[in-house]
Amino acid sequence: MRGVSVIGIGCTPFGKQNGVGIVDLALQACREALNDAQVPSSRIDAFYLGNFVSETLVHQGSLAPIVAHRLGLGPIPCTKVEGACASSGIAFRHGVLLIASGLCDIVLAGGVEKMTSAETGAVTEALASAGDAESEMRLGLTFPGTFGIIMRRHMHQYGTTREQVAMVSIKNRSNGSTNPKAHFQKPVTLEEILESRLICDPLRLYDCTPISDGAAAAVLCAADLADEFTDRRVDVIGSGHATGPATLFEMADLTTFEASVAAAHQAYREAGIAPSDVDVAEVHDCFTIAEITAIEDLGFVAKGQGGPAVADGLTALNGKLPINPSGGLLSKGHPVGATGLAQIYEIVGQLRGEAINQVKGAQIGLAHNLGGTGAVSTVHILKRR
Repeated sequence: MRGVSVIGIGCTPFGKQNGVGIVDLALQACREALNDAQVPSSRIDAFYLGNFVSETLVHQGSLAPIVAHRLGLGPIPCTKVEGACASSGIAFRHGVLLIASGLCDIVLAGGVEKMTSAETGAVTEALASAGDAESEMRLGLTFPGTFGIIMRRHMHQYGTTREQVAMVSIKNRSNGSTNPKAHFQKPVTLEEILESRLICDPLRLYDCTPISDGAAAAVLCAADLADEFTDRRVDVIGSGHATGPATLFEMADLTTFEASVAAAHQAYREAGIAPSDVDVAEVHDCFTIAEITAIEDLGFVAKGQGGPAVADGLTALNGKLPINPSGGLLSKGHPVGATGLAQIYEIVGQLRGEAINQVKGAQIGLAHNLGGTGAVSTVHILKRR
């Protein structure tokens, strides 16, 4: 298998992008990545674009070929990738596989979503299509409801406290306060979280990600060619992609997403490392409790120890294992189709030593992207050259 490197990254600001269409959002991120890589569009061999609900929310399909044509990529294969909130994590994974197999030398992977132009009810209904419609969503279960149940179970099973869960939001909102591309750039206090509007008991407003617009992209290159373009390459040393139960009633343990565990095992095995070797990670914190379950599923802490780990500062910016230095989805925003590649954007910046909230001496970084009710997950491990 050929080695794969990331040689360019791009990301728009996340938030309300009034007057900017979904195609233009994708173009901004892709052009930034191509310029960063110093790769002419004529050298791109294939293009994958992650997106979840563009047809529903902005009535635009055929996104990949439309974006590719306006980028001047030529008659190359272009594919839209849909995996709910993990859409662009999967797009990145496909680019890795295409180069590792020897079929391509350079691949552009992007992700985009335009959500704020639709009414909240329409967005909620569109996002609910990531769950199992017949057995759960049409019966009234929403994703805040799903993660509220998971939070209740985690508190019951492991004694996790409401305050420990809230510490995830405090940490991520603090990290995001210095990120100019984050949707929210204001810290929150424990009191503000616990007194904020109830969304779905026990989840409150500051436990939830906002509705956001945004796009992110990365240029992937065969490792043996990467030095031709940049001296800031970051190598992809592990890639995992797995699926699991798409409903709560099919989960063996409501506090564990099997897809995340399986994808992490794949990625660690391919990279030849243990979770303790990771210096910094971006994990899928669509709700506060999701970050706690993620750091357990990824093997960073033992099952049930996610709450104390956050409260004790293990995952803080200056902790032993900084989690979501970008601010995570809770602060940065969650334009679902762009989220996975925005995580890659942050990790590559960290490993280059260029991040806003730089983790000193970071050599190995991990990005974890989750879709639906844990139906699909990707885990990527990157290493500084």
